[in-house]
Amino acid sequence: MNAPVMTAALLIVGGGPAAHHAALAYREHGGAGPVLLVSDDDTPPYFRPPLSKELLRGETEESELLLPGTTGAEIRTGRRVESLSTDDRSARLDDGSTVTYRQCLLATGSAPTPLPVPGADSALYLRTLADARTLDERLGQAGSAVVVGSGFIGCEAAVSLARRGLRVTVCSDERVPQAARLGDAVGERFAAWLREEGVTLRGGSEVSGITVSGSGPSVSGRVVHVAGGDPEHADLVLVAAGATPRAGLAEDAGIPVSSGRVVVDERMRSSVPGVLAAGDVALAYNTAAGRHLPVEHWGEAEAMGTIAGTTAAGGDARWDSPPGFWTEIGDHTLKYTAWGDGFDEIEFDAHDHGGFTAWYRHRGVLCGVAAHLADADHERGTELLRQGAR
Repeated sequence: MNAPVMTAALLIVGGGPAAHHAALAYREHGGAGPVLLVSDDDTPPYFRPPLSKELLRGETEESELLLPGTTGAEIRTGRRVESLSTDDRSARLDDGSTVTYRQCLLATGSAPTPLPVPGADSALYLRTLADARTLDERLGQAGSAVVVGSGFIGCEAAVSLARRGLRVTVCSDERVPQAARLGDAVGERFAAWLREEGVTLRGGSEVSGITVSGSGPSVSGRVVHVAGGDPEHADLVLVAAGATPRAGLAEDAGIPVSSGRVVVDERMRSSVPGVLAAGDVALAYNTAAGRHLPVEHWGEAEAMGTIAGTTAAGGDARWDSPPGFWTEIGDHTLKYTAWGDGFDEIEFDAHDHGGFTAWYRHRGVLCGVAAHLADADHERGTELLRQGAR
């Protein structure tokens, strides 16, 4: 029996914010014909930032995370696009079916970067709802945890685990969290916020391996080995060591990729006719910055998806805003906007009640701003970024 063949005016590969907003924008801008969204996630598009915060703390339910329905789009979850042919504009799915398309949006996102040490396969990761379910199941038998990595997800999850009653240690190769991205002064604030929640920070501690005693995934007895230091004993280990764009499908199809991302213009169009990309997997051109930027922020994935959907529908939209996001570490919120490709000078302003603003410059030109309890500074910095880049 021949495998079924489907036809889509717009095939969207992925189930994250870029995919969701592309489907919405395509319809809102008059895009005609069938829209098919194929996601290897087991759940329709959902809001992921709460995975390390409200959901992990048990303050919200899975059903509350589902994003509003993508008007007129067929959503196929639990399915994977195995190959893409740009010559005849077709895609083959893992169930053997084929989709022919007029346009295709690659919104495959990124995957957690595995910890490259022995025993790392015994650790947990937190990227999807399925990951969150597994972590929640393990928490019922755990009294302690080690979080490997002090990025935004690592710090958020560490606080959430501590609020669930676990004894939590963060092991990071950075002396203070986010030192490379945000500088030592902001990193010291992050460290203080973790201490407020009872989280122990082991900065400058590179994990060299993980061993497990006992048998079965739910049995306690993880030992996290730290290079040049004492090991950490915990019931579970959560790795938050960054993410890697999922560009394999594009590479296999011969679509130009640079630094692990699909190269696209300000309208999210690749150099291959009919193929667009948005979100973490895209290396998009930002007209205000005047260059291509790698971005992994939720808000930018939404923006890129909207631009891609508009473009696919024949509308006019371009990426021209400075990338930004916010993070919550316990009761503290940091807002950050930056071009994201480095700085050589930081001006740190401390405010009352623990607030602060960090101004980042490169060759004398403002290239980023981070603010806590200083929304006016953040708004002003975002506008200055837009003006300065031009």
